[in-house]
Amino acid sequence: MIFVNIIVINIFNAIGDIMQMMNSVLILGRQPALGLAELESLYGSEKVSAVGSNAALVEVDPCLLAFDRLGGSTKFCKHLTTLDTTNWKQIEKFLVDVSPGHSQQMPEGKMRLGLSVIGLDVSVKQIEATGLTVKKAVKKTGRNVRLVPNKELELNTAQVIHNQLTGPTGWELYFIRDGDKTVVAQTVKVQDIESYTRRDRGRPKRDTRVGMLPPKLAQIIINLAAGKLPEEQLQNICDIPAGEPIPRKYFEKTVLDSFCGTGVVLQEALLMGYDVYGTDLESRMVEYSHANLDWLTSDQVYDATITLEPGDATNHQWKDVDVVAAETYLGRPFTSQPPQEILNQTVSECNLIIKKFLHNIHGQLKAGTRLCLAVPAWQIKQNQFKHLPLLDSLEEIGYNRIEFERVQHGDLLYYRADQIVARELLVLTTK
Repeated sequence: MIFVNIIVINIFNAIGDIMQMMNSVLILGRQPALGLAELESLYGSEKVSAVGSNAALVEVDPCLLAFDRLGGSTKFCKHLTTLDTTNWKQIEKFLVDVSPGHSQQMPEGKMRLGLSVIGLDVSVKQIEATGLTVKKAVKKTGRNVRLVPNKELELNTAQVIHNQLTGPTGWELYFIRDGDKTVVAQTVKVQDIESYTRRDRGRPKRDTRVGMLPPKLAQIIINLAAGKLPEEQLQNICDIPAGEPIPRKYFEKTVLDSFCGTGVVLQEALLMGYDVYGTDLESRMVEYSHANLDWLTSDQVYDATITLEPGDATNHQWKDVDVVAAETYLGRPFTSQPPQEILNQTVSECNLIIKKFLHNIHGQLKAGTRLCLAVPAWQIKQNQFKHLPLLDSLEEIGYNRIEFERVQHGDLLYYRADQIVARELLVLTTK
């Protein structure tokens, strides 16, 4: 333990300067494989590694992570150190040893402390007991401390925001099991849940009949479609305040959503700094997208081109498309297991429409163009899925399915445990 403590003290001397830490830890969302694939797509597999089951270590300048653009990561942390233990008592001793010194480097005011744990053999009561022990150690230095109580092993995003744990006197520490080691990280930023809610529920036009694509998932789809972003482009957006539109000059690409519905993918692509191009079979959906994008841009000036037009994805002719990001036709919205005949009919119908679309757009795209499509998959038993037949013939119709090093194809599914129709993310390039 003496060896560990020496390392920790040296690292904590630099805790206040995030730019000295080139490694960042991202806490992944409810379905971590999607967030891991998103990070690998944007930054390359050589820069991304899984940490336990619900986090990722990313070896890039923290500024370049563009956290507000990531739909699959809920918290952005700086990596502090890695301990050669998973024993909670030893971890507690580590905290008691370093916390008093760290508290003296923080600005004046009451310190707010929160602890979150992933994968370690520890209970909520044990975490709270450790928190009280650390609080007592810090108070001996003369500093007031407020401990944020744990309802679960991890503090949720709302708790972090409410208790200002990412502020100057806030401190949420993560302890993440990674094999026989423990990764220690400090939360720097969390997802703006208020903004996500506004973009999801505050839009003037919504339609449950065509599905409710969450903005977070739309971001993931766009990022999987965009692929690796050049570092010089990301460097340009480091100084843009969160929530402000990104000038088009940084990302001079057009994102096509050929099944645009109410425009969720389009709105998220617009916020990311892309030109957007949306089409839909139903004129009413195009009108809804118009209304929603007008609402989005009513209080901000977006330096981007917006194109919306009615069009059948199986025969429409598009122009000037760089990437394709879309939620395709998902078929009937089953609330319980359908009879086999109905399920087979639905699968056949969805397969035909999506296959016709892929045939139609293939000749309109340059070789190597990336697509990310949310296509349906049906949960016939818990965690067992029926997939579209066309997935077995993608090469025959001119597409390569992108392989990820950190994630398997079968993991790219977005669904709830009780949901029949899942969204399977299909990431392709044209041959």
